[in-house]
Amino acid sequence: MIKPPIFGKGQRIGLFGGSFNPAHYGHYMVALYAKKRLQLDWVWWLVSPQNPLKDPHETGDYAKRLAFTKQIAKHPRFVVTDIEHQINSHNTAQTLQALGHTMNQANFVWIMGADSFANLHRWHNWTDIPDALPLAFLARPGYSVRALSGRAALRYALRRVQTDFAAKLINRKTPAWVFLPMPLRPESSTAIRNLNQNR
Repeated sequence: MIKPPIFGKGQRIGLFGGSFNPAHYGHYMVALYAKKRLQLDWVWWLVSPQNPLKDPHETGDYAKRLAFTKQIAKHPRFVVTDIEHQINSHNTAQTLQALGHTMNQANFVWIMGADSFANLHRWHNWTDIPDALPLAFLARPGYSVRALSGRAALRYALRRVQTDFAAKLINRKTPAWVFLPMPLRPESSTAIRNLNQNR
């Protein structure tokens, strides 16, 4: 049985999933920018036990990643959750299926970086994700153009919501998605891990 964070019926909630290995200020700014542009009541950070597209040896200890993400995501409207750990989820489609009852009680949108949207077609049961809830992806250095010309963007080209109407995305019939340009951040979890290893 999932124990989701406390929320109000009908509220607007962004789901921000990732390995967060480690979480950094760039993640914080993506969540903050998404909250503002999508007019969200909450952003739930879903710390993944293991990204199936990444090497388990590079994922890092879950408890440490969860704890550090809580330190980074300090905002009254951000909630860091272990939902995916609770259900032992191995992919986003599985997580959304498990959240079905919860998602019927509020309005949800999935928040992701352009790098993730560019590779969405590689995710397990990937078409189940845009069918389940609207998607918002935010600019990442070197990935935005690739994402906008990628397989997911082309497949759902007619379902794109223009950036000026981003706040209406969450109420659109799925599939629906929006691209949110934002000031680019230099932080990278991979670069931070490499720096720590070389110290």
